Amino acid sequence: MLNTISPTEAANRFKNGEIRLIDIREPDEFIETHIDGSRLVPLSIIDMEPLLDEGAPKLPVAFFCRSGRRAREAVDKLEKAASRAGVSAMLMDEGLNGWVQASLPVIKNDVPISLFRQVQIGAGSLVLLGTLGALVWKPFLALAIFVGAGLVFAGASGFCGLGILLGKMPWNKK
Repeated sequence: MLNTISPTEAANRFKNGEIRLIDIREPDEFIETHIDGSRLVPLSIIDMEPLLDEGAPKLPVAFFCRSGRRAREAVDKLEKAASRAGVSAMLMDEGLNGWVQASLPVIKNDVPISLFRQVQIGAGSLVLLGTLGALVWKPFLALAIFVGAGLVFAGASGFCGLGILLGKMPWNKK
């Protein structure tokens, strides 16, 4: 089990060059808000990514996510990654949320809603419309069934037509 560190203590130790901060969230989350100087090593690839940095290869690492839940659930995986790198590790309490609540600085970027969230909004709206519409006109139920089947297909095959459609929408153009 990894020890924990408060965001304030982590900030002080990071500022003094005593630890490195490893953000285990996904890239879209990191781009939106992150701690300046933290390193992104998504949990999804932490098994393949070395934790050693050129400037401070053997410094202890403090892992964090958004709320701390993901890091706590993946503690075994994080311990193994730190062990492979030959560094000690800890978890930052309450993750990035705790850092922000402690009024510590973050870099925030104004980014559009991610494609994944757009698909969730679009698909959810269509299912809701089909289900509620069926109360008035029964054939509306076909819309909910069609979208539900499409989501199952997308999950099983990795191909989502709605995602492609939403990706070509005018608000996604730069």
